[in-house]
Amino acid sequence: MAEVVRNIQVKLNIPESRHSDVDQTFEEFRQASQHVADQGWDDDPDHLVKAKNNLHEATYTEVREKTNLQSSLVQSARNLAADALSNCKDLLEDDKRTSKPEFRGTVIVYNGRTITYNDDHVTLATTGDRVTAEYVLPHDDEGTPFEEYWNEETWEKREATLHKRDGEYYLHVAVEQVDDTDSSDEQTENGVVLGVDLNVDGYLAVTSTGAFLGNADELNHKRDEYEQRRGSLQQTGTRSAHLTIQSIGDRFAEWSRHRLHDVSNGIVREAVVNDCTHIAFERLKYIWTRISNASKFQQWAFREVQRQVEYKAEEHGIEVDTVAPQYTSQRCSHGECGFTHEDNRDGDEFKCLDCGKELHADYNAARNVAWRLVQNWLKSGSGRATSQLALKSGTVNANGDFNASTA
Repeated sequence: MAEVVRNIQVKLNIPESRHSDVDQTFEEFRQASQHVADQGWDDDPDHLVKAKNNLHEATYTEVREKTNLQSSLVQSARNLAADALSNCKDLLEDDKRTSKPEFRGTVIVYNGRTITYNDDHVTLATTGDRVTAEYVLPHDDEGTPFEEYWNEETWEKREATLHKRDGEYYLHVAVEQVDDTDSSDEQTENGVVLGVDLNVDGYLAVTSTGAFLGNADELNHKRDEYEQRRGSLQQTGTRSAHLTIQSIGDRFAEWSRHRLHDVSNGIVREAVVNDCTHIAFERLKYIWTRISNASKFQQWAFREVQRQVEYKAEEHGIEVDTVAPQYTSQRCSHGECGFTHEDNRDGDEFKCLDCGKELHADYNAARNVAWRLVQNWLKSGSGRATSQLALKSGTVNANGDFNASTA
């Protein structure tokens, strides 16, 4: 892919009934960007934080809780703020005056997960449902960038920024020249998904490629030991006991994060080794209805694993998405079967009552998580018609067509 990029501005016709959703997204994107800038800013360049991974760790969870932005828009807001902070740091190091970045709420940055280009319209992620907006193209494009770049197969539409001026919406689209010699596999470009199933007992995470990662039982056992010791010390009530509680709490938190880092590293490693473009998790806010016995600690562990995977995967150009978890543990993931019944699963064992396929239950669930993201892409018309989910023995597309691994 050649490094030749052009930018084209196109006016959008957004239905008036959806203006409020788009405008709310402008405001929440501004809030997210500003929160990150506030977190990273310091008049002293030695203390100003510009590293995206550090800013992500410090702000991501709070921004997700305070806004309705999906994860990819939160990351785009963080990147916008990080770039602004980086520019400020350069100026301060050159002894030039500058001030903390301030965002006005007139821009939203979209990437491949939040924007879908079609022949005559575009769909955009918002704080509500996706918005469909028609392009307002010139009647005569002769001699304009639209003639040269817009519909040419040798130019691909990439990242875009949405702006609002005088009550009208404009999309600034980056188009990149495609190298005709590029022989990359179209199926890989359309998406290969690694599914991940998280658990409160047994293995903490299981992937659709058959990796069994972490020990949820060990994590829970250590937590129980910590809680018992903390309870005993609280009954003592002395200052020494209070200091000890702080000390053992810090040690337990550090131990837990280290174990979760092992898991998140393993997940990202599986995605990289299997040439995955996406990692799919179940949406956490819906998981708790399925595993009602999950403790606050287990819920924190799940959130932490996803948070770590998001910023680690980003370093490899891998995107993280979430899907609804309904029936992922009951559906048969084998080929075109898809038979769903609660009696298919018995503890760690999964045996389809229809086709007879036997799998580890968590491995089956992870395959279904990946399958659901691929299905979501097909239903949304995202253009990923040949997308695949990654298995331990190869890949399979949404139609059940299997390709064995050549590794």
